[in-house]
Formats: sequence, C-alpha cells, structure tokens
Amino acid sequence: MKNKHVVPAVTSLPQSPGDEADHRVRRYAITMTIRIVCFGLMVLVHPYGWYTWVFGIAAAVLPYIAVVFANAGSDSTETVAESPVQQLEATPSSRVEPHGESPGIVTIHESRQDTA
Repeated sequence: MKNKHVVPAVTSLPQSPGDEADHRVRRYAITMTIRIVCFGLMVLVHPYGWYTWVFGIAAAVLPYIAVVFANAGSDSTETVAESPVQQLEATPSSRVEPHGESPGIVTIHESRQDTA
C-alpha cells in the first residue's frame, strides 16, 4: 500500500504542555532549594575551610543552572512531522447526478438595514 496511514501510538506522543511545565517548575524549585541549603551551610558551618568555598560557588552557580534547566524543554521523545497533504483514501462514489437535474442550491441575499 503506497499511502499507508500511520496512527500515532499513545506511548509515542510527547508529554502534555501542562505536565512538562509542572516538571520544569518542580526541577527549578528543587535546584533553588539546594542553592539555599548551600548558602546556609556556607554561613553556618564552622570552622571555615575549603568546603566553605565549595558551598559559596555552588550557591553562586546554581541559579544559572536552574534557569537553564527550567527553560530547556523535554526532548526525550522525537516527534515526526505529519504531511498536511496526506489525505484519507475515499471510496469511489457510486451515486452519479443526472444531467437534467441541478443540485439544490440555496442563495442567501443579505441587506443592511439601518435603523435611525
């Protein structure tokens, strides 16, 4: 069959936009929570040492990482573009209009009626 119609399976469809947005917001919130924890550990843990710098760098870099991850869409499922030209196969019509009769045509004439 030359024009085989492929019906998309439910498992091959991309994630719904609402679910994807919820996932991105949740990922952003988790990353920013980790940043707050790093900032708190940087200030509260004594004596200060090399780990203070690690917490500080993490607290400074995590906002950038959170925004990049939040703006990145989910590309885990590849969607295939469907051709808009592709049409359903029609069965040939056995009904033929007689030449002497014209099909019923309805003509509507509209006029603007101004009310003063």
